[in-house]
Amino acid sequence: SCGCLARVVTVSPGPLVRVEGQAVSIRCDVNDYSGPREQDFEWMMSRDASGSRIKIISTFDASYSHPSLSKRVASGDISVVRLQDNEVELKIAEVKSLDAGFYWCQTPSTDSVISGNYEAKVQLIVIPNTLRVTPQPPPSKVPEGNDITLSCNVTHALTHPTYLSVSWSVKSGAVSEEILSFGPQGDVITGAKYARRYADGGVRLAPGKNGLFELVISRVMTSDSGTYICTGTEWTHEDEGKWIKIVESTKEMGTVEIIPTVGLNIQISCFLISFKLTLELTLNPQMTAQTTELACHVTNISHLPPGSRLGVTWVFSYSYSYIHFYLQEIDMGLYVCTVSAWSVSSQGDLVKTAEYKSSPQTVRWETQRPSLNVVAKPLRQASAGGATFEMSCTVTTQNLGEPGFSVLIQSQESEQSSVKTIMTLSPDNVLQHGGATDPNRRDNLVLTKSGPAEFRFRLVGVQLIDRGFYWCYITAWTKQQPGQTWTKATNAESNKLRIDFQENGPSFSISIQSDDTSVYPLKTAKMECSLRVSGSSPKTDDLAYEVRWFFTRLRGGQTTIHVASIDRFGVVKTDTRNSSSEISVERTDTHTFLLNIFGTQDSDSGEYYCVATPWYLSASTGAWTQAGELTSSRVFLTVRFAVWDSLQLPLLYGASASVGVGLFSLVLGLVCAQCCCRNTAHTPRSRNKLMDLEMD
Repeated sequence: SCGCLARVVTVSPGPLVRVEGQAVSIRCDVNDYSGPREQDFEWMMSRDASGSRIKIISTFDASYSHPSLSKRVASGDISVVRLQDNEVELKIAEVKSLDAGFYWCQTPSTDSVISGNYEAKVQLIVIPNTLRVTPQPPPSKVPEGNDITLSCNVTHALTHPTYLSVSWSVKSGAVSEEILSFGPQGDVITGAKYARRYADGGVRLAPGKNGLFELVISRVMTSDSGTYICTGTEWTHEDEGKWIKIVESTKEMGTVEIIPTVGLNIQISCFLISFKLTLELTLNPQMTAQTTELACHVTNISHLPPGSRLGVTWVFSYSYSYIHFYLQEIDMGLYVCTVSAWSVSSQGDLVKTAEYKSSPQTVRWETQRPSLNVVAKPLRQASAGGATFEMSCTVTTQNLGEPGFSVLIQSQESEQSSVKTIMTLSPDNVLQHGGATDPNRRDNLVLTKSGPAEFRFRLVGVQLIDRGFYWCYITAWTKQQPGQTWTKATNAESNKLRIDFQENGPSFSISIQSDDTSVYPLKTAKMECSLRVSGSSPKTDDLAYEVRWFFTRLRGGQTTIHVASIDRFGVVKTDTRNSSSEISVERTDTHTFLLNIFGTQDSDSGEYYCVATPWYLSASTGAWTQAGELTSSRVFLTVRFAVWDSLQLPLLYGASASVGVGLFSLVLGLVCAQCCCRNTAHTPRSRNKLMDLEMD
């Protein structure tokens, strides 16, 4: 398996919309790289996506910048800031309209293998600053109890989809208070001091037309005196859903003095407000982590003026009925509720006019703390690499009711090594892999809830790196009511189970054989090299061999010649030979290799043997493993020289030629005798004379 990394370069998501004259920053980072921890960066830009690029700035080359930008870089208007070893930020102090375009962030390669992306780009859009904030001065003096209208006009030219917001604040001395903000999504945010007044209608927003916004403050008080400020802000909404402030303008509206009213009297009823309080324990807890409920009953109310209100004070809450979830021992004790009556003054403020306290109520229960016990049991033991390990964790509880459980599967190589989290399962059955999990092996890990209080963990195809101790770390959680969040109750750790096995790879043997150890010249000789596997035999696709053949002319000779080879990828190589015969190698099946010698010659006679190196994919490590080299016995090949067979043709040719020459000579002699040597002139004998005694 390959553990190569693929470099990933990312920049700020775009397009980025910024206002001319404002500061711009673009971040760039690189991940999943090899080489030095600190990476270098180069920035370039182009007016359009396909145009020529202009060099801006580099983290390692001071002369990198294009001449048109060198002055801005030297002055600090353009700079690059290193945030981390693998992250930088390009900064433009005052962006110009000419800076609009596409920006590339590049990282020079430090990887041993080119993989991934080495640059990323983002578009920068520069729009003119058209934000205008025009406040209308408020009256300088306002009597206490009157209303103030704060008008502010906020506009901009819509050259790009941007959004506006407006906010008001008041400054008294060195202290500034936020009053209200509106936008950019149409939401209203109030300052802490004005939240109650906004909820009661004492502060309200009245948006107008053509960018006019009005804030009305009713029944002003002397504390409202100060200098009022209006701020307009222009925003852009980027791809990640974030609102980015691109320009802001703040203007003072004017100073307002609140004139107090002379002779102010708070009108309170002449009759004393009275009522009766009764504190009741309506839900008594029986043990820790349960719920209690207290009810404060207000009865016999008399002389409560119109518009008045009642308020109740608890130790932890403001409510007539107080419910405390998930009690702890520290919550046992006396509980009291206090009810107060409030009336509206002439200034519109609520003034406390009466207060009553109930008799104390005791809340106590038997302290039974929740407990948790976890037992881990092996379901399948892994005794060899590639096997499956499975365990179950059973949970027993006390004093917990109906809890939910979160499970952490943890491991460590030894008792002294660090603890690693393999997988987690939340009370809502959300499964996550821990940081110690190899992403390539996540499909081999299974964690399920097999029962109400039982969980199973399975690891398929264990490897040597998986050896160690495994256990469950379980936390019990309680939920008082449906829809509420989980509350942690207690936790416990199970006993530890061990994965421990030794690497027992397969065993190999080798043999060589030939169908015929004696062949005639020009025939084909075949020698078969066979391998056998014993022990833990891997799959066919997980096994490969490197096979080489050697040759020596003498029996038992030590000097050998390499003939041919085939590597584990199936690539065949043959050495140059003086013989005119041809060599080929073929793989007939997974474990058998055949050497063919075509057109054998006398020089091919000798001893042959094969040497094999097995490779197998180890189930224990998940990597290809080289086994020991194997050498076969030797086979002697004889190329026989057949005398009679070799003389048959020459003798036949010689006899045929001799017979042919003899017959030709005989015919030639007869022809010559008939045509050239006979006397054709004949003298007849005289019949009148005696015959001469001479030989004819």
